[in-house]
Amino acid sequence: MQLENVRAVVTGGASGLGLATARHLVAHGAKVTLLDVQAERGMAVAAELGPNANFLRTDVTSEADAIARIGEAKDHMQGLNVAINCAGILGAGRVLGKEGPMPLSLFETTVRVNLVGSFNIAKAAANLMQHNDADQDGGRGVIIHTASVAAYEGQIGQAAYSASKGGVVGMTLPMAREFARIGVRVMTVAPGVFHTPMVDSMPPAVYESLCAQVPFPSRLGTGEEFAETIAFILQNGYMNGSVIRMDGAIRLAPK
Repeated sequence: MQLENVRAVVTGGASGLGLATARHLVAHGAKVTLLDVQAERGMAVAAELGPNANFLRTDVTSEADAIARIGEAKDHMQGLNVAINCAGILGAGRVLGKEGPMPLSLFETTVRVNLVGSFNIAKAAANLMQHNDADQDGGRGVIIHTASVAAYEGQIGQAAYSASKGGVVGMTLPMAREFARIGVRVMTVAPGVFHTPMVDSMPPAVYESLCAQVPFPSRLGTGEEFAETIAFILQNGYMNGSVIRMDGAIRLAPK
């Protein structure tokens, strides 16, 4: 798939890795619809990206919202062949914390946004992609999820987050196998420690300590590096059903 032919929805597109991905795709001729709950920021970012970008406020956990907004995005872009799931929350907290056991609502909300939200967007997008004209390989679209290295080495305090991202990893292959019938590839990227807005408020000493934990290169990943990996997946038609770790060889310690 050539990037100039991409018609993509990007969840979490108003900031962080989602915004970096949208910016990269638009810069290479793609049309992108940002899906996010941050309405004011989303509209501002879409205006900044130019005429090949637009924004639709979307709750990824709502089935009706996903179906409606993805349908609107397809109509606006005159096509839909890519869905990229970047929306997510941290959901940090110990199962047995100082104030008592973790509220079940925190666990449920984390799983609902990170895992259920990714599934929700994927199924709504695939339902439309299956009607696209096929390319020379029979391909009609690509779905890319965002997991995390925490899916494999969750730290203390990441039980909810790791469970949600482990679910994303777990559904990648069965979803890819099922969607082979309709010509839709499914891939997942599992980032390590990346520079996103969440780390901007860290004290310098904490930030430097975090960088030092990455074997090589000893720094945080960048949004552009993540976006380049997304672009590689889109352009390489043989990438399907796998999870790519992007982590500088880091393996998270217990805490």
